[in-house]
Amino acid sequence: MQGVEQMQYVQFGVGEESYGIRIAEVHEIIRMQEITEIPNCQFYVKGVINLRGKIIPVISLRALFSLDEDVYSKATRIVVVHHQEESIGIIVDRVHKVTTFHDIQPPPERVGGINGAYFTGIGLTESELVGILKIDEVLLRD
Repeated sequence: MQGVEQMQYVQFGVGEESYGIRIAEVHEIIRMQEITEIPNCQFYVKGVINLRGKIIPVISLRALFSLDEDVYSKATRIVVVHHQEESIGIIVDRVHKVTTFHDIQPPPERVGGINGAYFTGIGLTESELVGILKIDEVLLRD
């Protein structure tokens, strides 16, 4: 893809897999903090947090991707993204780095058992493949 090398992505891990989000969509990355549960939410919505006076919903990629929930660790982070004038937190196991990809391939129908519709592509690095999340699809899931 032309122009791919100029785009930067925040690369993070959930389970054994690596994922990326365009850095332009990321507002900030914060340490895990206490989440206030909200009843009758979708199974992947863990609740809300108070981020400097602003209440934002937090979702779990593990739950969304049908992975077993894991104990939060020192490496667990909440990636806060902007989406349609809102901030939304995404719980990830660890954040690796900001990176670029030398090539991005279209996603297959399924990526490691996960619906390919959640991905804009698969980024290729020297050492691994990174599923690049389609934030609209991930956050607007019913």
